[in-house]
Amino acid sequence: MAPWIQELHFSHLDIPITIENISQILTPVSNHETLYLSNLDDMIGARVFTPTIYFYRSNEWYFHQEPIMKVLSDALRSVLVPYYPFSGRLRETKNGKLEVFFGPDQGVLLVEARSDVALADLGDLSVSNPAWIKLIYRFPNEEQYKVVDMPLLIAQVTKFRCGGFSLGLRICHCLCDGLGAMQFLSAWAATAKTGSLVINPTPCWDRETFRPRDPPKVEFSHTEFKRFNDCSSLTKSLWEVKPVQKCYRISREFQIHVKNLAQSDGNFSCTSFDAMAAHVWRSWVKALDVKPLDYELRLTFSVNARPKLKNPSLKDGFYGNALCVACATSTVQRLVNRQLSETARLVHEARLGISEEYLRSTIDYVEVSRPKRLEFGGKLTITQWTRFSIYESADFGWGRPIYAGPIDLTPTPQVCLFLPEGGEAESNGTMVLCICLPESACNKFMEFLYLMDSTDNSMELL
Repeated sequence: MAPWIQELHFSHLDIPITIENISQILTPVSNHETLYLSNLDDMIGARVFTPTIYFYRSNEWYFHQEPIMKVLSDALRSVLVPYYPFSGRLRETKNGKLEVFFGPDQGVLLVEARSDVALADLGDLSVSNPAWIKLIYRFPNEEQYKVVDMPLLIAQVTKFRCGGFSLGLRICHCLCDGLGAMQFLSAWAATAKTGSLVINPTPCWDRETFRPRDPPKVEFSHTEFKRFNDCSSLTKSLWEVKPVQKCYRISREFQIHVKNLAQSDGNFSCTSFDAMAAHVWRSWVKALDVKPLDYELRLTFSVNARPKLKNPSLKDGFYGNALCVACATSTVQRLVNRQLSETARLVHEARLGISEEYLRSTIDYVEVSRPKRLEFGGKLTITQWTRFSIYESADFGWGRPIYAGPIDLTPTPQVCLFLPEGGEAESNGTMVLCICLPESACNKFMEFLYLMDSTDNSMELL
């Protein structure tokens, strides 16, 4: 029987890349037109590019029909008509607020590259790998976190010696959240697959739905955004040494086991996410041996607010940011010494605390405070991709990708990912956990993740 948790290992191969062509795909948009971005689009955490990579095996029959670059560029050109905001640029207006504007010679960037290695040389393609960084285009001397005056969509197609290829995407988070990105990707893939424009649902902008109230009403404390006095060992242990990225394949059976432990007291019913987020948070803090014990920690994660909105409801085709940041807090001592069920309850309550009122308060908080920097004090952020149809959405006509997802967490080592296991087969509910740790803490983290400590009802997993 396969182990419930399997540590995944990746190759550190330095991939040789030759850039063969860089082109812009232009969309006819009136110059000087502007588009409003909501405060959810314009939060400091959204001012980033989200890089993802998709690997495809060689399909000789398909490639004899039409060159891959022509298929992708023709489909992208078609899709960018209804999704024309991706062709614009961002600029700052009054008080540093961002907006989309359109000028001459703007567009998205399409890069063609080749590599003299084969896909087989890249090692395990089921796990995100920082060594794949060259497969996603970056400008020379590009500034970290720069989104102003940048192409909002950058795509790099890299062809490998074996005939396989990768599609590396960088999409500006200000334009869309994860669900919005899946909507755009699905339209591009379906259009490539059929040879004609497919958009279902029809995209709509509608960012004005999230305009701040006048006057703004900040009705919650919004601990998720606050700056903490960082007097703990947590941030120091992650940023003063180069952390390593560790990935683990976690079976559905283990997730169920953790969920059962988390609700063993019978007082509340939690989700698998509540339980696994609590378990990973505790394991990470224990492995890092955070001091002092009375230091206040935060766990943040995004909640899709679409189902919460009734006044008004969002249209099906809305692809902007409709996420709200939930935040659970605990002292180190409470987190590491109490039962998993108590921590899961904290996560559960933080998730259920996201309401339409909380979302409106978030919008007004950003309007009043407009945070200028990401705050990492005492924080672990979990990003959940397990509900994204990322593998299904990325079938451009040559089948599901071998791997679809992010590549490198080490630039933001206080971010943890829950990824779906994909590949060409249907998922069986297995999750891939990616997290950053100092080398010295890796073995401890594995022990805690495996429930080998005595805090909870542990069991032998190997």
